[in-house]
Amino acid sequence: MRSFVDLDKTFRSQPRPLGAILARIDTGRGQERLFEDQQPELLRRLAEHARIASITASNAIEGVVVDSKRAQKIAEGSHRYRNRNEREFAGYRDAIDMLTRLEAYEEPSVPFVLHLHRLLFEHTDGKGGHLKSDQNLIVSYEGGRKEVVFTPTPPEETEFMLSELLVRYGDAKAEGRTHPLILIGALVLDFLAIHPVADGNGRLARLLTTYELLSHGYGVARYVSLEQRIFESKNTYYKTLYDSQRNWHEGEHDVWPWITYLSRILAFSYNDFEKRVAAAGKQSGNKQDRVREYALNEAPARFRRRDIERALPGISVATIRLVLTELRDTGRIKPEGLGAGARWTRV
Repeated sequence: MRSFVDLDKTFRSQPRPLGAILARIDTGRGQERLFEDQQPELLRRLAEHARIASITASNAIEGVVVDSKRAQKIAEGSHRYRNRNEREFAGYRDAIDMLTRLEAYEEPSVPFVLHLHRLLFEHTDGKGGHLKSDQNLIVSYEGGRKEVVFTPTPPEETEFMLSELLVRYGDAKAEGRTHPLILIGALVLDFLAIHPVADGNGRLARLLTTYELLSHGYGVARYVSLEQRIFESKNTYYKTLYDSQRNWHEGEHDVWPWITYLSRILAFSYNDFEKRVAAAGKQSGNKQDRVREYALNEAPARFRRRDIERALPGISVATIRLVLTELRDTGRIKPEGLGAGARWTRV
């Protein structure tokens, strides 16, 4: 809410490089619409891969880790869970599926936020869908000792602050004076500063980010996992949040470190998306070439053999192994682990 009290004060002195990043993202949004008409099957494959990567990464950021085989089964709709991590994994699955299947978008509201939170914890203890009743703290254990790095809004003020944030955010969008991605960044920053629920604030913030991006036509959130990119840069994620939340309670904070970080994640995602689409367009009928293109251009930064099997049905495991061995021997990818469960990383 603090970021939206005085828009002129909050959003003045926009860093010059940010303008170029935002322009790049908007160009990507325009290209994306062409790809949706020209290569719907490729986009369907990318969307399914991004879905699983997003569910996995957003939970992993919070330390909720599920074995990859089990993650695949749960993502496909299994309702048999072995532990709480798998139940929370399933909750994020339900929430992200709900968002990506929407055909119309309304202004975010407190009931909508609580509905997302209810979905997150629907398979656990059923305590989702409620604002916090106790003070929560953002702490760091760096150096082996506990340190409070930020104190969010107290519980007695949470409902007012969250409601006021969403109303002011809607008003700022209606005014149209500021780029929507800047407003989305400020929304998420304030949401995390309020920390409105007892558990799941980070995941809830990432779901809210996806919802607002899709509502503004930035569909890349369907085809590339933003959560995976946040997970891969989580040290920067936490640092920019910390830098931008300093003096937040006094309204003297600097929104730009966080907004610049989030914008770069989105720009990199569009780069990745366009690279994958272009690579698919150049593919020949040769099966080894198709595996090579996927491993070098379409797959996430770290992938398993089964990711290629899912993405390229009809290509034998023997062919995939042959290409992975060739790419390894030529120094273009390197393995972590052995056998079918090994992860491969592009060099």
